[in-house]
Amino acid sequence: MKAWITVREYARLTTEPIDNPSLDRAHVSVTVFDWLCQLNESFERGGANLIQVEGRRWLRLDNYVGVLEAPCGTCLEILPKHLEATDDIVQGRQLLRRMIQAALDLPTREVGTAALELFDAPLSEWVMRQFLEALEYVIKRGVRFDYRRIEEEQPFLRGQLDVVGQMRQPPGKQHHFRIRHDLFGPDRPENRLLKLALEQVCRSTQVSSSWRLGHELRSMLSEVPASHDPRQDFRAWRTDRLMAHYQAVRPWCQLILDQTMPIAVAGQQYGMSLLFPMEQLFEQYVARYLERAKSSDTRLKTQAASAWLCRHAGGNFFQLRPDLLLSQGNRHWVLDTKWKRLNAEARNRNYGLSQADFYQLFAYGHKYLEGQGDVVLIYPAHSEFNDRLEVFDFSSTLKLWVLPFDLERTCLIGAETAGLPISNRASVGKALPV
Repeated sequence: MKAWITVREYARLTTEPIDNPSLDRAHVSVTVFDWLCQLNESFERGGANLIQVEGRRWLRLDNYVGVLEAPCGTCLEILPKHLEATDDIVQGRQLLRRMIQAALDLPTREVGTAALELFDAPLSEWVMRQFLEALEYVIKRGVRFDYRRIEEEQPFLRGQLDVVGQMRQPPGKQHHFRIRHDLFGPDRPENRLLKLALEQVCRSTQVSSSWRLGHELRSMLSEVPASHDPRQDFRAWRTDRLMAHYQAVRPWCQLILDQTMPIAVAGQQYGMSLLFPMEQLFEQYVARYLERAKSSDTRLKTQAASAWLCRHAGGNFFQLRPDLLLSQGNRHWVLDTKWKRLNAEARNRNYGLSQADFYQLFAYGHKYLEGQGDVVLIYPAHSEFNDRLEVFDFSSTLKLWVLPFDLERTCLIGAETAGLPISNRASVGKALPV
């Protein structure tokens, strides 16, 4: 059995014994400690940090969430730190699943009460279960076959004779025929990818029901070889009418095979490793909510890139890329998401707001709104920040709103006061699939 360690963002891990382990402090073996340090080096080469080392016995996780499996078999589960003073693992897992499902636009399924037991499964087990149930649906609807061109040498004629190849036959083999023919079978890109993902699930799952279902499906796909080039096979994945029932399983297959970019950051492939940068996950989740909540005459654009900070020598300098841009007629709103905890009572410490963020929104307001309108900073809501702050005035015509986003109720608090053209009756990922 694999050893599971569940913590949350910014937790501290140590090789020393801990009397009262929690989601913020946990004990790991020396092997896992050293492996995390080595893994962090690869992240640093890519311009990111997975951990921060504090001495030789302590390290602190950064703001990545998901699951990492070490070579020794230890699984490290990292949950979002959205609630304070609580060790509610189930609630953290449900939030993480809901955010990933919404951010990656994964399909949902309606389920009965019998499936509720899987709600408490770690993220990797949940992903594998979703894949298995989607694959089971594909097999029940029918695995698609296709013709595959075969070129081989046989002592009999079949299909088409390869005249050029036959003329080049060496002496002593001229009684063998070089032939081409088409073979109708399940060996096609979609099925090869599903087989590769299924084999990884069968090796990784620790849930008995998923293990049984995985091996049942594996026997049904015994004639299908596993993919040797996933990227090429994903490019060849067809989306025509005959392949419509394959579309629901594709995102789960991509997630398992680490083909979902740019949100997913794949760990070392010792097992089922899935990491997500929490800032991007929160940004995508808010964007999905706004897409559903906005009025019909409102447009939403993510990562707008039409403005620059200045010009120099006839060219543009320093591109400005706000997270979200709402437009309704001639009115525009610039919104930026920040995965950070504010304290509405700590006015003497500027509520925890960053001066650099204000500079950033000030530039957005002048370049995208021409100095007239409203810009919005969105932070996760919690007990110390559950209502909007008083408006910040850059000028008489440019205002900055700081609004909390309630992750439990899936709504943007104070949106009406800020004049945003959205309705909080919409929600994202209301039904959590299993």
